[in-house]
Amino acid sequence: MRHGNKNNNLSRTASHRRALLMNLGCQLITYKRITTTLAKAKALRTYIEPLITKTKKTDSKEAIMHNHRIVFSYLNDKAAVKELFTVVGPKISGRPGGYTRIIKLGTRTGDNAELAMIELVDFNEIYGKGTEKAAEPAKKTRRSGGAKKKAAAKTEETASEEKTEE
Repeated sequence: MRHGNKNNNLSRTASHRRALLMNLGCQLITYKRITTTLAKAKALRTYIEPLITKTKKTDSKEAIMHNHRIVFSYLNDKAAVKELFTVVGPKISGRPGGYTRIIKLGTRTGDNAELAMIELVDFNEIYGKGTEKAAEPAKKTRRSGGAKKKAAAKTEETASEEKTEE
């Protein structure tokens, strides 16, 4: 029975698992997206999301310093902590949670392991709010309607001819 066993041990000792998640977390913060196995991605999500939550602005300087020290104890990388607090933190300040996205990529050819890409949600340009492609209407794939297109083209031609005559 697995009563109270929430975390995935990933077939590693506690120290090895902690080092693995630390390295994956630093790489995710640095590169904003990494490809790994699905089990590691799911374990990384539970590891990194509380750390990202700690980067949100607080009112006192002592609390900010305390959060820096807590995050550093989990990551042990000054550059990653600085990136997290200066770049990632301000961008996610309005989001109430769900800072990462896991996308399944299929299986690896060598050992048939399920691969997944884990990324920071606010740093994806494809799914972002401000993209122009999201504002365009979806194109229809039906081939019918050729007569409608010809009729619309004729009406445009006649309208342009009338403007030139005036």
